Amino acid sequence: MAKAFAAAGDRVVLHCRGAVDKAHDVLAELPGDGHAVVSGDLGDPAGIPALVEESAALLGRIDVLVNNAALFVDDPVAGSRRIGHPLADTSYDAWVAAWRRTLSVNLEGAAHLTWCVARQMLEVEPADGIRRGAIVNVGSRGAYRGEPDVPAYGASKAGLHAFGQSMAVSLAPHDITVTSIAPGFIATDMAAQSLDGPAGDAVRAQSPFNRVATPEEVAAAVLWLASPPAGWSSGAVLDFNGASYLR
Repeated sequence: MAKAFAAAGDRVVLHCRGAVDKAHDVLAELPGDGHAVVSGDLGDPAGIPALVEESAALLGRIDVLVNNAALFVDDPVAGSRRIGHPLADTSYDAWVAAWRRTLSVNLEGAAHLTWCVARQMLEVEPADGIRRGAIVNVGSRGAYRGEPDVPAYGASKAGLHAFGQSMAVSLAPHDITVTSIAPGFIATDMAAQSLDGPAGDAVRAQSPFNRVATPEEVAAAVLWLASPPAGWSSGAVLDFNGASYLR
């Protein structure tokens, strides 16, 4: 995603929690100059304002926010080959922990980050000819299709979609657009365990194209949602799943 924005001529600040070396590897591959890496835990609300301040200082102003951070709690279920926190196989303590960990990053973290960035967009004037701002939330098909083994993840993404629509209405008078994208499976590190395992063929067969999305395809869609020509789509949730789930 960072590569798509950088290739379009934007300066990009990459965020990571702990994989700083990996983030710097991506940074080194970005075309253009003025890019940077910041690190921090989005599950810690106390640290988010400083994270945004650092990013704004590096860029001069934040024009686009992509809420792409996500936590997928896929710890193995005790005594089972299944992963996640399916209700019938998960203790109450493990259930509560999974929900807290997931929502703190996927929903609350995105909400707090949006507050900080949107306030900066309101307080700092954009450059001449540039609109005030755009926010794109990366949700999930699982918000609609259901995630029986990782229900906290599905619920967090449904909440993110709803949050984005609320912010679209709230921020439209300020010339800030807010959209969301709901991808299905993407060929990322997070999905590798499912795609490379015995269930991989079944996952690919969910789409009539018999494959999953590439990161580059999702990045191109996010780049468009953040662009001025997509402004009238504010409030929309773009289904992006290769016809694997229709609603």
